[in-house]
Amino acid sequence: MRKATKILHTLASCGLIGALMGYIIILVAAPQDTAEAYANARAAIAALCNYLLLPSLAIALMSGLLSMVVHPPFQEMRWAWLKALLGLTMFEATLGIIGSKASSAAAISAKIAAGEAEQKALADAIAYEWGSLTAIMLLSVANVVVGVWRPRLWKTSD
Repeated sequence: MRKATKILHTLASCGLIGALMGYIIILVAAPQDTAEAYANARAAIAALCNYLLLPSLAIALMSGLLSMVVHPPFQEMRWAWLKALLGLTMFEATLGIIGSKASSAAAISAKIAAGEAEQKALADAIAYEWGSLTAIMLLSVANVVVGVWRPRLWKTSD
């Protein structure tokens, strides 16, 4: 069971970071010169979030917590608790920030196309989205680094 949870956790982490990179690539490379092209890019981002990012995040979080249950020594290791805290923070940030900002940018772009909003509103939403993506990617990489490095974290020498 321990190896299975480790494999599941690793695969989910790969899916999570891959989905974040895909999100970034779509924002950078997708054509956005017309309202229709922008809507298509947003639809691709929504699909990526719904079918890869959020499921991978949920599986990584659940398999990480499950690994602490099936391998009791992890419960005594501070790095494991740090990973759990980072994972919960990532989960909340992803749900609260990425989901709302991606749909917010899509709604603002529809209003701009209809002449009901200014272009600056969309630029502000996208700038906030980039900041959120950066923060979540940094949390993801920090989680991988802590899992590989497994630092002692302020433990006194025995």
